[in-house]
Amino acid sequence: MSSSAEKVLLPESERVETLVANLSGIKARVEAASKQYASGSTPRLVAVSKLKPASDILALYESVSQRHFGENYVQELVEKAGKLPADVQWHFIGSLQTNKCATLAAISNLYAVETVDAVKKAKKLNDARAETMPVLNVFIQVNTSGEESKSGMAPGEEVVETAKYIVESCPRLKLKGLMTIGSIARSNASGEEENADFKTLVEQKKKVEEQVAGAGELELSMGMSEDFAEAIRQGSTNVRIGSVIFGARPPRN
Repeated sequence: MSSSAEKVLLPESERVETLVANLSGIKARVEAASKQYASGSTPRLVAVSKLKPASDILALYESVSQRHFGENYVQELVEKAGKLPADVQWHFIGSLQTNKCATLAAISNLYAVETVDAVKKAKKLNDARAETMPVLNVFIQVNTSGEESKSGMAPGEEVVETAKYIVESCPRLKLKGLMTIGSIARSNASGEEENADFKTLVEQKKKVEEQVAGAGELELSMGMSEDFAEAIRQGSTNVRIGSVIFGARPPRN
């Protein structure tokens, strides 16, 4: 732990116990869904800690060795990364702005940017990532639901072309997979049928793997607190869960 990380104090024991119980419960549910639906390994669980104090993250880091945490806001991620242990694996899952790419790329233990939705943003990340740092994982965000309120590129050729650009022209980046938020309403209404948004992402993944030489086998980042079990059923390898672990978030200042 760095000297700056020592400034973060653990929360009161009651809060620690709550966080540990919440995370343990979610892990059990993720593992159960994986055993029921998936033939491979248990999906990566990203604990979405946006708008929650660094002390909450430290509690899960120390108590149950949670390492993957997700943040939506660049400045909040920068501040937390500077205070917390260097082996925390950060995921940026918020809307990606071109003028913030260099700031993100400078975080050495940034594990992944999950919201790349344009070639120019991939280029900015690649150009800003120092050669002395680990190669940065990126996911292409696809707006599978077509909702204007959500970021991401529309399914189709642009996804394939962006993937090809990352693989062929971004040596400091690794195309890790595709990401979507999807419509919670569709998961709730799907019943025994597949969620159409998740199905679309699976189809996009197959197209990229077939059409982009060197892409390899890609991951699927899909599923949040309310629909992660359905996402796992449809092949998710990376689920992003926040409020069920950390509780309701305060309004952003």
